[in-house]
Amino acid sequence: MDSFEINKIVAAVLMVALLVIGIGKLSDVIFHVEKPEKPGYSVEVESATVSTSALSKDEEKIDIAALMAMGDIAHGEKVFKKCAACHSIVKGGKNAIGPALYNVVGRKIGAIDDYKYSKALVAYDKNWTFEELNGFLIKPAKWIKGTKMAYAGLRKEKDRASVIKYLNENSDNPLPLP
Repeated sequence: MDSFEINKIVAAVLMVALLVIGIGKLSDVIFHVEKPEKPGYSVEVESATVSTSALSKDEEKIDIAALMAMGDIAHGEKVFKKCAACHSIVKGGKNAIGPALYNVVGRKIGAIDDYKYSKALVAYDKNWTFEELNGFLIKPAKWIKGTKMAYAGLRKEKDRASVIKYLNENSDNPLPLP
């Protein structure tokens, strides 16, 4: 291969490169697109505070009798297995990471002497009623701010009602259901 053929090959490669660059520049001139000042699209969304306040009002006005009608003790026993990692439910059961929950329904909140509760639970001067248990089980950290219980909560109403019924059954004197 002589130098003349090498020159032709190099010239062809350079010509293709110049042609591609030239067509790109020419298309930018012909099809000029203005870039937006702010990249992206604006999406219109309703204010989340409206729905949050509506939810908190609904949570306060829960018909506990209707909620408890959804529950099933056998289902509550299954759901309670999540709680059993930290809580005991048997009569005379020992405190674990969390306090023993036998006789919990109707008991004063933070009342077990040999368990170290968070200051928030000790200061919360109420009893574990069906309503209190329901609110606490939705999201413990939100219901009693400052509690050391780091559980996310039970979102499903049937699960909460079932667990509350199961807790009520595991008592010396189960309270009558509302």
